[in-house]
Amino acid sequence: MAIQIRPYTATDVPAILEIINFNILHSTSLYDYEPRTLEKQLQILAEKTAKGFPVVVAVVEDKVAGFGMYGEFRFREAYRFTVEHSVYISNDFKGKGIGGKLLQHLIEDAKNKKLHTMIGVVDAENKESVLFHEKHGFKTVGIIKESGFKFNRWLDSVIMQLILEENV
Repeated sequence: MAIQIRPYTATDVPAILEIINFNILHSTSLYDYEPRTLEKQLQILAEKTAKGFPVVVAVVEDKVAGFGMYGEFRFREAYRFTVEHSVYISNDFKGKGIGGKLLQHLIEDAKNKKLHTMIGVVDAENKESVLFHEKHGFKTVGIIKESGFKFNRWLDSVIMQLILEENV
């Protein structure tokens, strides 16, 4: 199975939207309640790329199998060397190594841009994602108890960090 990682294009957005909305409706990987509209997703992606952040897709046999991106961790100037990432995979392609390829691509991109640290915020119930991040060198640096409320229950956020370079 050949996996191509490339920058997203406008034609990829419906597939990205389908992946996002599935996760909104069926998981705690996103703390949104309502599915996004095409216009809202286009706006989010345009804001990322306008700030010079990557949005990439994984393509398998001409089908978008997943996507990843990173952006500002927080908006204060002192945080400019820290980014927060997201990686989502279509249910049809889970468990095939696509998430790892996307995350590795984002990590390399961030290193090339001389960023210092990458953050992942993972729902504590999502043990697969915690293990996935650990496999790629992320360490749990904190847990924010009851930081989200979805599906009629409180959710804890696991803050995971990867130091990209030791010295700025």
